[in-house]
Amino acid sequence: MADDKRRDDIDAAAIESNCDETTASFDAMNLSTDLLRGIYAYGFERPSALQQRAIIPSVRGKDVVAQARSGSGTTAAISISVLQNIDPDVQACQALIIAPTRDRAHRIQKVLSTIGEFTNIEYYACVGGTRIGDDIKALQDGLQSVVVGTPGRVLDVIHRGALCTENIKTIVLDEADDILSRGFDEQIHDIFGILRQSTTTQVILFSATMPQDVLEVITELMRDPVRITVEKYETCLKGIKQFYLTVENEQEDWKVDSLSDLHKTIITNRQTVFFCNTRKKVERLTDQLTARDITISAIHRDMNAWQRADILKHFLSGPHVLVATNMIGKSIDVQQVPLVINYDLPADPEDYIRRVGRGGSGRRGRKGVAINLVAADELRAMHEIEQFYSTRIEKMQTDAADLF
Repeated sequence: MADDKRRDDIDAAAIESNCDETTASFDAMNLSTDLLRGIYAYGFERPSALQQRAIIPSVRGKDVVAQARSGSGTTAAISISVLQNIDPDVQACQALIIAPTRDRAHRIQKVLSTIGEFTNIEYYACVGGTRIGDDIKALQDGLQSVVVGTPGRVLDVIHRGALCTENIKTIVLDEADDILSRGFDEQIHDIFGILRQSTTTQVILFSATMPQDVLEVITELMRDPVRITVEKYETCLKGIKQFYLTVENEQEDWKVDSLSDLHKTIITNRQTVFFCNTRKKVERLTDQLTARDITISAIHRDMNAWQRADILKHFLSGPHVLVATNMIGKSIDVQQVPLVINYDLPADPEDYIRRVGRGGSGRRGRKGVAINLVAADELRAMHEIEQFYSTRIEKMQTDAADLF
């Protein structure tokens, strides 16, 4: 199930925008009948606060910048806006959606195809990790009205002449902060350099955070955009119980012991993600826990997409335990997970919300729990996270059974 179907009912007061116009229902958005049918079949009843502000200016062709966390309805906002503006009489790519990862691109394509089920619009996911020849063959007929892809592969098929850009009127940057943090800034500027040969190309940008490189993209590549900000970080953490456990400095086994104890009390029969900062740490922790007869899976960016998909499918099928790097918090939708444990505190405070924000987030009355394993020399880093999010991480008491 996509994150948008589980999105929070964010109060409109939590939205900041330079445009006051809101549309409280999908029926009032003047969308096509086939698109509305797909929206309601998908399970939506009314637009989220973000969608109430973002869809109409996007449909009108305005540039739109939205700072919003996952679960705010971003994927559906993108899909609805793009689908509404497709001209069925034009047999060519009309919208290009850039995503940071293969997994994210496929998830967007899935939402597009589901919401657009009754529209006869064709889509294609153009991502790395597959044969470039397959993409070239699929794109050369020009039947796909919407192409979703990762920056490097999209630029490659453009340079090879497989993806015609003449009719592209909308380009979307989804999770722009993640795209740029992965070093794709040069590819993004090259793509825009090609598309912006047409002065009418619309730009829609969604980002969970607004670091300097994203702000520069907005300044350089967008024209008088409608700006929308959804919720402050401290609001995002409401509904999540946050705790920390202290361990002895330089005693890695103490953290493993703590996880083993937690497994006996609260992890058994509960989906759980352990976050580590590096691939090597993921692999080492997996080996250590397996040696203690704890059934566990590992996932990290160096695995190929098929391996990650199989591991994730197994994890989501029941009360399993997963050890992961930050990539799962950025590119894989596991927001129903009730328990997140930071074996390592994230090196960047902004990654904390990407990890812990997956832990249930209090959605629809559900409770999420986050536990941080903290050595004495990491307490300062934990306090920096508290200050960054204006939140409080409580010291965990010995009785963990009462957390849920």
